[in-house]
Amino acid sequence: MATYAIGDLQGCYDELQRLLQKIKFNPDKDILWFVGDLVNRGPKSLECLRFVKSLGGGAVTVLGNHDLSCLAKWRLKQPPPITLRKLFKAEDAAELMCWLEKQPLAHYDIKFNTLMVHAGVPPKWTLSQTMLCATELSLTLQSKKKKKYYRHMYGNKPEIWSDKLKGYARLRYITNALTRMRFCTLNGGLDLKTKSSPRHHSKKIKPWFMFEHPLPLPKIIFGHWAALMGKTGSKRYIAVDTGCVWGNYLTAYRLDDGKYFQVSP
Repeated sequence: MATYAIGDLQGCYDELQRLLQKIKFNPDKDILWFVGDLVNRGPKSLECLRFVKSLGGGAVTVLGNHDLSCLAKWRLKQPPPITLRKLFKAEDAAELMCWLEKQPLAHYDIKFNTLMVHAGVPPKWTLSQTMLCATELSLTLQSKKKKKYYRHMYGNKPEIWSDKLKGYARLRYITNALTRMRFCTLNGGLDLKTKSSPRHHSKKIKPWFMFEHPLPLPKIIFGHWAALMGKTGSKRYIAVDTGCVWGNYLTAYRLDDGKYFQVSP
């Protein structure tokens, strides 16, 4: 039995199947963790959703920004981008969307002492804070307020976390932190405009994983930041989005022994 964390699929179904062949995935024994962004950009978002859903308890996935954007368009009846049209027209689209909406924003495994999120953890958050905020957002997605949330989801503010944040401003910060964050300003605020590699950025910002957190965090597995190409300079922070949809690699990280596996498009 082995557990693998797999980077952003973004509709790259064929590459996923080749990666699973490479790791000799056994659905009766192995567990797959997906760091979010199952859909969009790539050609087979529908197939990716159907496959991950079919794994049942054999898969764990957290929501990414592209997943939330897909859900927002579906719930608000907005036209999907070309890459999602096939998904929106599928006979099982409603079932798939309901399943996707029930997925968490963060997953912690005590056995591996490892946290999985799509983008990262803000400098001021502890593990407990992260899980509480992720649950808060998940409960909103399961409530009658979900459509109002989707209407207020987009935007880059507030930039600074405060326990006093309320309403949609609070939910928007949680969303941005867990699914969009890459860099933070030196005072811990979110910088959501910069998307480059850490080698090319202002001295006024730095990657979220280079900050000292208030309490020791567990190992963190995340995706979202393809420009990192899997390199964080730390064994604690494991980046598994290696830009498959951009022509690079789809990566699996085996939690049991820290070994990496990759396939190219």
